[in-house]
Amino acid sequence: MSRAGFAGCELPLVQAPMAGSQDARLAVAVMRAGGLGSLPCAMLSAELLQQNLRQLREAPGRFNVNFFCHTPPPATDETAWRAALAPYYLELGLNPGAIPEQPLRQPFSDAIADIVEPYAPPVVSFHFGLPAPALLARVKRWGSLVLSTATTVDEARWLQAHGADAVIAQGLEAGGHRGMFLTDDLGTQQNTMTLLQAVLDAVDIPVIAAGGIADAAGVRAALDQGASAVQVGTAYLRCPEATTSAVHREALGSPAAQQTAITNLFSGRPARGIVNRLMRELGPLSAMPPPFPLASTAIAPLRQAAEAAGSGDFSPLWAGQNVCGEPPEGAESLTRRLCERVWTA
Repeated sequence: MSRAGFAGCELPLVQAPMAGSQDARLAVAVMRAGGLGSLPCAMLSAELLQQNLRQLREAPGRFNVNFFCHTPPPATDETAWRAALAPYYLELGLNPGAIPEQPLRQPFSDAIADIVEPYAPPVVSFHFGLPAPALLARVKRWGSLVLSTATTVDEARWLQAHGADAVIAQGLEAGGHRGMFLTDDLGTQQNTMTLLQAVLDAVDIPVIAAGGIADAAGVRAALDQGASAVQVGTAYLRCPEATTSAVHREALGSPAAQQTAITNLFSGRPARGIVNRLMRELGPLSAMPPPFPLASTAIAPLRQAAEAAGSGDFSPLWAGQNVCGEPPEGAESLTRRLCERVWTA
């Protein structure tokens, strides 16, 4: 069976951008194997963004830079949220009345584009829709291929109509934040293969399958169904090139990884992660957290204190439903193994 890569790559595989769990090192390893390496940029300072972009530009292969398109919410009353967290603060010896400000995820902007433009990334991807038309047009002038995530057919059609060059069909099995932007109704979310077929039938641009794909058989199945490529995230979290925390790595390699749920406790938006104490006791879904990304401010001190003691009770342990039980391996080797059935008849 003849297969082509994606976005000028040798292999039809996109490494999912995973904010907080990677930097350019993971992307470069995937690029060396022939896949599309991705860099999550929403939490990077200007200095770190430039540093990582330099590493990507100097590496062989093709890369993708990923940004969020959310609208920052106004200040909101967090009284109920902080009151719910106060007992945990006291348990860990923290002062619930002195929660420090934390750096928040920033949406794509002209200021960020000023930093990125000199590097003319081959691919730019977005989460939560697309940037404003003028800003999107600026990205396209660089010659970048534009991707964005759809979790429903309506979102896929919207992305095609508003300028996306390809759609990432994110199934319900996917780890991390849901890319939902036209609805907040989780009842609209479908499993990966069902969504993939529906999106393939609805749009005329390439479709990338994402969610629960963690082995060579899953890659082949998605490509056989018509996907132009697959996006894989969770399988890379235990690679040595990832910056995944110790407690997160431990959870991924434990029986706990078999129980995941969608939660809004850690950021204010739905995201899939391994069920931990906070999710069991407060949720996993709750009306108390403030809007994305404000919820993470009050969670951060709890996470830091617990992780220092070796506990992931208050950490966002992002993971998809299909956590591969294979031993950890390098990202270059993993990329090749995931695609080992791509070229076979």
